[in-house]
Amino acid sequence: MNLNELKQRLIDAGHILENAGQGDLTRGHVSIRSPEDPSLFIMKPHSHGFDEITLENIVVCNLEGVKMEGGGRRHSEVFIHSEIYKARPDVNSVIHTHPTYAVALSATGQALEPISQPAVAFADGLPYFSRAIDLVRSQDLGAAVASALGQHKAVLLRNHGAAIVGANVEEA
Repeated sequence: MNLNELKQRLIDAGHILENAGQGDLTRGHVSIRSPEDPSLFIMKPHSHGFDEITLENIVVCNLEGVKMEGGGRRHSEVFIHSEIYKARPDVNSVIHTHPTYAVALSATGQALEPISQPAVAFADGLPYFSRAIDLVRSQDLGAAVASALGQHKAVLLRNHGAAIVGANVEEA
């Protein structure tokens, strides 16, 4: 898959996330690791909604969170993505959103009980990242999110949102 095809998958994922009600203006983000060079990933740019991702504004970052190319600004929470990719070679997509119910659950500190079909995806547990409730804007905090995630599919960020991972963007 070439870079433009990968970018189109990111654009499509953005539209799906927006249509599923996961957009909250410009605050959520999605990324996909490059299959050609696993040390790079593409990501939604800063200050754009999920439905505003274009071929021109997508940014390419390395695993240190450094923007390598792209017309948009690198997202300030890039370290959620870069540090998860470093820690989890099996992960090829990361999504971070602020679902109302996930934020509410994260504020309680309670476990997500798999009592409904959607919750079964997290039957192996849904860990918490509670070291900070602010934005994850440093490699140190990103590494702490990746550590809290462990081998799980998602992690709740206390009073903030969730980070969900998958082998591809469709799974995430």
